[in-house]
Amino acid sequence: MPDRSDMMALIGAGPAGLAMARAMAAHGIAYEQFEADDDVGGNWYHGVYTTAHIISSKRTTEFTDFPMPERYPDFPSAAQMLAYMRSYAEHFGLRPAIRFRTTVTMATPRADGRWDVDLSTGGRHVFKGVVVCNGHHWDRRMPPATAGFGGELIHSKDYRHPDQLRGKRVLVIGSGNSACDIAAEAARSAVSSDLSIRRGYWFLPKTMFGKPLVEVSPLWTPVWAQRLFLRAMLRVIVGKYEAYGLPKPAMRIFEAHPTINSELLHYLKHGRVTPRAEVAHVDGTTVHFVDGSSAVYDLVVCATGFNVAFPFLPAGLVPVRNGCIPEVYGGAMIASHKHLYIVGWGQARYGIGPLITVGADVLCRVMKLQDRMELPIGLVLRESGEQIPETHLVNPSDAFWRMRRARWLMPLLIGRERRLRRKLARARA
Repeated sequence: MPDRSDMMALIGAGPAGLAMARAMAAHGIAYEQFEADDDVGGNWYHGVYTTAHIISSKRTTEFTDFPMPERYPDFPSAAQMLAYMRSYAEHFGLRPAIRFRTTVTMATPRADGRWDVDLSTGGRHVFKGVVVCNGHHWDRRMPPATAGFGGELIHSKDYRHPDQLRGKRVLVIGSGNSACDIAAEAARSAVSSDLSIRRGYWFLPKTMFGKPLVEVSPLWTPVWAQRLFLRAMLRVIVGKYEAYGLPKPAMRIFEAHPTINSELLHYLKHGRVTPRAEVAHVDGTTVHFVDGSSAVYDLVVCATGFNVAFPFLPAGLVPVRNGCIPEVYGGAMIASHKHLYIVGWGQARYGIGPLITVGADVLCRVMKLQDRMELPIGLVLRESGEQIPETHLVNPSDAFWRMRRARWLMPLLIGRERRLRRKLARARA
């Protein structure tokens, strides 16, 4: 059994995995990285349609230590994002530590605090710990109501090119960014494009005042002020959503991941996209909706999201609430074991580059701090009153504040860990 007890096993070479690799190398933390694909990029390499563009902006998506090229537009394409990820890996010399076409099939904690890591290429290896960056855009959620559809049924993850839409009557289910993108592409390419929405959402334009929407408000602007500003601007620019055949939003702005799309409302007003209610059931190729209406379709695209999952960890080791919220402390750690870090599961209101750059640095400091402790940092945080997350949505200004606070408070955790050790020892005596 190969012993790599002085190294961390880093799972995934997507954006989060690459940022963690860069930070670990900078902090002198030895690691070996495993990637199931044959190249870096994660979802930008294998999981997006060819016509996709980011919904945030390049300035709020780029890593702070590696700006995107000036020639890139405000909203880079999927191809440009992949090229950027490859350039990042090359610039920081990350490729030599990556084992491509290698899947971690199981990572199991040992009694001595280390981890057994089983690989698809064979063999079990012993590592100091595991850093999980396996992404959250792969475990598809499919609506039960579509089961048995007699036509073609796919998830948005399986959509690649407008050619899949041509000559077809298309129903897209969902109201997120992928759903709106695909419905707009169907408006241009398909015989018809219908969009089934379960409840009312906020649809925000990609630009305002000639700038990407995410750059209009300064980062430090309170959420309540951003909501007030956006409601006022949307009333002037967009008007009421009911005028487009859409239901009134059922939540406040930012209480769900924002849908940022400038095309959907345009095609609704042109009659190229038809809004539909929630799907009730299917009968062959006929889809029945909860409002009593029905229509016949050739293709149904379920843009209904993904589950956060860790199939390579023992069942129950990291519980996940509502399919998207890992029960971790400090955003990454569990209370039962040392040196397991869950990274990149949250969804920020804009691009993750600045957040993951700072977050990776903070987490590397945590890894070094954990080396000085006998108890898991997750346990110390829990006993200090830290709560598990209530949502998978990340408010960037709050996240930056928490990370700055974590840097200040880290030295205090050493004393807390010692006191907790003494307390637990007395309880066992």
